[in-house]
Amino acid sequence: MMNGWKSLLAGPYRFATWMRTRLYDQGWLTSRRLPCPVVSVGNLTVGGTGKTPITMWVAEKLLEQGKRPGILSRGYRRKSPRKFLLVSDGTSVLAGPREAGDEPYLMAMRCPGVVVAVGADRYELGRWVLSQMPIDCFVLDDGFQHLGLDRDVNLLLVDSSDPAGIQALLPVGKLREPLGEARRASDIVLTRVEDESMIADVLDPIREALDSAIDPITTRFAPKTLMGASQSMPLSDVRRKRALLFSGIGNPEQFRRMVTAFGVQVVDELVFRDHEAYGPSRVEEIDRRVERSRPDVVLTTEKDLIKVRSNWSIPVPLFAVCLELEFLDGESRLERALAAL
Repeated sequence: MMNGWKSLLAGPYRFATWMRTRLYDQGWLTSRRLPCPVVSVGNLTVGGTGKTPITMWVAEKLLEQGKRPGILSRGYRRKSPRKFLLVSDGTSVLAGPREAGDEPYLMAMRCPGVVVAVGADRYELGRWVLSQMPIDCFVLDDGFQHLGLDRDVNLLLVDSSDPAGIQALLPVGKLREPLGEARRASDIVLTRVEDESMIADVLDPIREALDSAIDPITTRFAPKTLMGASQSMPLSDVRRKRALLFSGIGNPEQFRRMVTAFGVQVVDELVFRDHEAYGPSRVEEIDRRVERSRPDVVLTTEKDLIKVRSNWSIPVPLFAVCLELEFLDGESRLERALAAL
């Protein structure tokens, strides 16, 4: 019965998304342009496709190329009431995860030298940042549906580990827009490609929707090290150890698969909503599960660690699994596109 109601709602949702895009196409709604190039990183689905690590890679690559980049993010579920908030001025981190949102704060911490700012209207946010400091190029985090801001490079991320996610529109499936809107992308980036056999399952439906050939950029996220509150250690140190996992991310299933793949014995797992805040009650909940399962170590993600560590008092080592973006194909093509900005 629930799926029936969802199917009924999918029709109006499809029409609304189609109409919004057509209004921009026909000029009834206009895209505004900032006085510097913009690179957008986004997706067609809800949930985690790896936008944050790709956004950080793009910003760091622009920095390597001698540009002064700034990241513009919505700051989802941030608590600051300010319309615009500077999370990092490129020298210092100026706001915490509660005020800025977990992902902007993580980007500010991981990308020294990159300006990070949050606000709902990314065009006005960009102008606000430019009024305070020189920026050569902006990176738009989660920007595929933000049609009000023109962009020079438009990267569309598709999670190759979740082919079912692109089969239907919300609320039946995970698609924010019909697959045909992939036509707006300058490049399609497949993430979490662990095996070439995974590519066809996600690429063939997009090719059919676009009725054209696609040469995707292919990537994966490889676990590299474990980061604690005050120290880091190699992945090998937790192989064959008993671990409790917890996460509040868009793709918790992928996190569990990854941890299991490098030899950890998962004895328990807690999955919270995406962008979980981790107040004292949540830590108490984790503590109860630790007492029950008696793990050797507790593992989480970087995004979760930065929010939970201030309340952590559980006498079991806590580490985040740190990932590194790896390109399988298309890295030089993307580097050339960024260098041309």
